[in-house]
This record gives sequence, structure tokens and C-alpha cells, in this order.
Amino acid sequence: MFAVVKIAGQQFKVQKDQEIFVQQLSGNVGDKVEFAEVLLTDNDGKVTVGTDVKSVIKAEILGHVQGDKVIAFKMKRRKGFRKKVGHRTHFTKIKINEIA
Repeated sequence: MFAVVKIAGQQFKVQKDQEIFVQQLSGNVGDKVEFAEVLLTDNDGKVTVGTDVKSVIKAEILGHVQGDKVIAFKMKRRKGFRKKVGHRTHFTKIKINEIA
């Protein structure tokens, strides 16, 4: 069984006991979260789409991490202008406990 769920503005295909990284969610490690915005479910070949979906995804927060550093380097030739800016995106690692 799998489901397509919308979490923090992005769509994810999830299954039971799967661990995924999503945009940073509020909450502490060990907190339980629920996602009610389920777009599609597939239960052994029986597909449910749209407003007919009544499922809820239950997950647990495993930790908060940062992604790889992304460098933005700007330079104008012959002017001596160089600018190096970097950032790391914050992610939350969650584990899907149940698709109910």
C-alpha cells in the first residue's frame, strides 16, 4: 500500500515504515504528526483519487538536519567584483508509521 501526500507544499509518495526528508516542520524529536492532505491511495490495486480519499498519514519526527551547502558565486569580469554566498536548507527527517 502506498499513498501520495502533500507535506509542506511538496508531494511525496510514501509507504509504511519509510523514512523521508521534508521541509522543516515545527515539533521536537519523537513528536507524532498527522498529514490529512492525501491526494491518492493505492491499496492492493484499488486506487482512490481526489475527494474520495479519506486516509490520514501518521508519522513520527526522527530529527532535524541541514542539507548540503549550496554556493552562489557572483562575479563581474574586469571590475574586481566577487561575491560568494552560501546557505544550507533545513530538513526534518520523518518516519511514516501508518497509512490509515
